[in-house]
Formats: sequence, C-alpha cells, structure tokens
Amino acid sequence: MAVKFVFNDQLLGVWMLLHQTYNSISRYEDKELGKVGISAQQHAILMAIMRTNGSATPTQIAKWVDRNANSITLMLDRMEKNGLVIRTRSVTDRRSLYVEMTEKGAEALKQGVKVGWDIIRDVLGSLSVEETRVLSDSLEKLRQRVIVRCYPEKAIKEININEEPRLNRFLNEALDKQE
Repeated sequence: MAVKFVFNDQLLGVWMLLHQTYNSISRYEDKELGKVGISAQQHAILMAIMRTNGSATPTQIAKWVDRNANSITLMLDRMEKNGLVIRTRSVTDRRSLYVEMTEKGAEALKQGVKVGWDIIRDVLGSLSVEETRVLSDSLEKLRQRVIVRCYPEKAIKEININEEPRLNRFLNEALDKQE
C-alpha cells in the first residue's frame, strides 16, 4: 500500500518524496523487467557489459551501475546461475576476472531495453518539456552536491552515449526490432 507522508517542514517532505519516488520507480522497473526474466539491477549490469564491448570486469560494472564490488559479485552469482552471464579468468593474469553476456543475457537485454523505454515514456510522459528540463536540472544539482560529499577527491566521468557508436547502434536496433 502506498503512503503519502505530509510534513510541516518542506525540506523533510521533499526528502521523503525523493526516497518514495526512487523506491516506487525501482519497484515498477523490477515488476516490468521481471516479465522478461531480469531485475532492474541485472538490466543495468547487462547494459554495462554491452557498453564495455561485451566483456567487463566486476570493477567496471560496479562503476557503471554505481554499486560496490561486493554487491556486484552477489548479483553476478545469480546471473550466472540463471544463464545470463559467464565469468572467465584472464589467460595472461589469473587474478583478472571478466564477465561476458550469454545469448540468453543478450536476448534479455534486448527485451529489457524496450521495457525500459516504455517505463521512461510512461513515467516521464506526464511531464511537459519544461517540467522535464527543470526536473533534470534540479536532480543534477542535487546529484553533484551528494557526489562531492561522498567522493570529494574524484571527478565525475561523463559518458556521451551518442558518441559510443556500438552502444548507440545496439539501443536503436533493440528498439526498432521491438516496435
């Protein structure tokens, strides 16, 4: 059951609203992506693998999905058990581990891209172009503030998807084939 908290303090109300919105979006993504056999986090991991040309280290995946390496390892265990990924050791450095997507994982990712876009259109489609711009600017400002507090010594790496032809082509193909 959804609950709406009302606070006299506007900051506390907005803070709670941010948390509730994030939690609701996560549940919605998991519910819809579950129909193609993956969770939102698994979808993000598959996208990270795709971005790294099909073979990624757990550390690269952790950076992409903004999680710690331990939680990625647990998710990869489940994903490997479900046949979505395989892990292999480097031939040149036995300490290095690489994660690759299986055919089943690639198919789940393609289906997940379509589901993901449907969710984005559904949720953000209720906003005008101006409201979307204001929301984006506000969230970016908050995100920057939190990142500086959490990682004061690290710069934010910007990834322009349009400049990554392989990933951009994959996304376009996945959407074209599904629609």
